[in-house]
Amino acid sequence: MTEAPGHPVDDRLHGFRTEAVEATSVEAVQALRVRWLGRSQGIVTGLLSELRNVPKEEKAAFGAKVNALKAEVEETLKRLESAAEERAHASAEAARAVDVTLPPRVPPVGRLHPLTVVRRRIEDAFRGLGYEVADGPDIETDWHNFEALNFPPDHPARDEFDTFFVKDGGEGRDRLLLRTHTSPVQIRTMLTQKPPIRIVIPGRVYRKDAIDPRHSPVFHQVEGLTVDEGITFSDLKGTLAAFFRQLFSAKAKIRFGPTFFPFVEPGVDVAVSCVFCDQKGCRVCSGSGWIEIMGAGMVHPKVLANGGIDPERFSGFAFGGGIDRIAMLVYGIPDLRLLFENDVRFLSRTW
Repeated sequence: MTEAPGHPVDDRLHGFRTEAVEATSVEAVQALRVRWLGRSQGIVTGLLSELRNVPKEEKAAFGAKVNALKAEVEETLKRLESAAEERAHASAEAARAVDVTLPPRVPPVGRLHPLTVVRRRIEDAFRGLGYEVADGPDIETDWHNFEALNFPPDHPARDEFDTFFVKDGGEGRDRLLLRTHTSPVQIRTMLTQKPPIRIVIPGRVYRKDAIDPRHSPVFHQVEGLTVDEGITFSDLKGTLAAFFRQLFSAKAKIRFGPTFFPFVEPGVDVAVSCVFCDQKGCRVCSGSGWIEIMGAGMVHPKVLANGGIDPERFSGFAFGGGIDRIAMLVYGIPDLRLLFENDVRFLSRTW
């Protein structure tokens, strides 16, 4: 039974009981505890400190009432705190509960890597021109990678400073290495398939290049080979022109320049106008306004002979370029390293 107010301690008890009714949250209970039991300014603490001012004959009764008040405050706060925590827990559980009437949460879905997208676009473009997609091993022999492609024994590419050779991987023409281009697949195809041959060869290749905005020791190439009777340089130019029309806009300029490759004669460099600076010169194109994208030429008679094809009857052309650089041009990627750093913010874009 609740005591009627009258005594100062009774008044305090009545006030506490009124305030306790409103304390329904964990925060409110904590504030009530500080207000009544705080060490410095707590109401109960203040009443205990007043005990020394109470007349001697009233000390026992006053002390008993204060102790009773303190006991009830502590017990009530304990009960309120427990009830408030239960309500908070129930509220949190309700918030975590699944509302089956809501639409489902769509989980994050991975996307194709931009290199994969560009590779497939290249494959589709050449399939439309009547080409087949070919593949070969990443670990090749010296003969398939160099000798059969007319590389002389002292060519710099055959040096350990440029090529990753496999330790204890044989000697001479059987020496094993990580392929430096996808051209060995051309030899393998010619040895197993009679003309006409029209293949495109995308794949990963390896060279000891320093990492910079345009180079990487591991990158991706695509090469093509056509062998048949009566193939001319005009067929090469027409094929590449048709390919680039599908890959780049009509504004892109293409430039051919004479060059030397051991496996073709004559050989040409194929460059595309820099899409980053509109040929004004920038870091990506090294100030030239052009980005070399591909090498090409007519297949050397010795390469045809090494592939088991009569160079007196058949002729052909070959071309090859970096898929990475093509991806940079297609999507306006300024730095090759972005393709290999696995930055989810970059890879999650819609390519």
